[in-house]
Amino acid sequence: MEIKDEQMKKILLLLLLPLLTNAQVLHKPIPDKLVVLTFDDAIVTQYTVVAPLLKKYGFGATFFVCEFTNPPFSDKSKYLSWEQIAALNKMGFEIGNHTQNHTHVNKMDSLHFASELKYIESKCAQYHIPKPVSFAYPGYDVGPKALPVLKAAGYVFARQGLNRPYDPLTDNPLLMPGLTTTADNSKDVYDILSKANHGKIVVLTMHGVPDEAHPWVNTPPGLFEQYLKFLKDNHYRVIAMRDLKQYIDVGSESPKDRKSER
Repeated sequence: MEIKDEQMKKILLLLLLPLLTNAQVLHKPIPDKLVVLTFDDAIVTQYTVVAPLLKKYGFGATFFVCEFTNPPFSDKSKYLSWEQIAALNKMGFEIGNHTQNHTHVNKMDSLHFASELKYIESKCAQYHIPKPVSFAYPGYDVGPKALPVLKAAGYVFARQGLNRPYDPLTDNPLLMPGLTTTADNSKDVYDILSKANHGKIVVLTMHGVPDEAHPWVNTPPGLFEQYLKFLKDNHYRVIAMRDLKQYIDVGSESPKDRKSER
């Protein structure tokens, strides 16, 4: 009889384990059709084209800003000014950190990385923009020293590549996967959007709409609005990365999350 009782306890524990893990990571269940919309590289059309359309459809978004050296950030026909970045913040959008010069983190030591983060934080403070809590890895390159630096600087979310949905129960919030849109991968976009269910979140990465500075990641304006209309018509919830805090307990990592850092 005791053996059966022990077996029942083990079975019950196995059944409860997913719920216990869930409680460590989530404040509340992830709703289906949850999308995080992000824009990289401070492309000028993010202000002239993207922001008005996002306002039209009532969507949130995160803009990950940096100061490119090639083409140079001083070229305001291609890049946002800091006044425009500040205006995006006043519109209610999140401003995230993409390093000072779009430097890949695997090419920096910890001090250099911290310095590049601090530069963007200082510019944000200068323009009365809240200190960023979200980060995007330039070139989607991650490095083993990146996570401690991000944590020490107070970042709670960070996005890379990987082209799959984000699962808070298995993915570290500082190693969040995302899909990049281009002019010719709409099939991939609609496919991943269909997977925003069963606790998984779709994170879309966009650049310029259009993008003259980096045409290989260009999203045509017509296609961009087509995506927004699809999201609106199909009742997706489109938010900024920082807004994930309402669902995800960033101060409590599951064992799987801790394992992913090693």
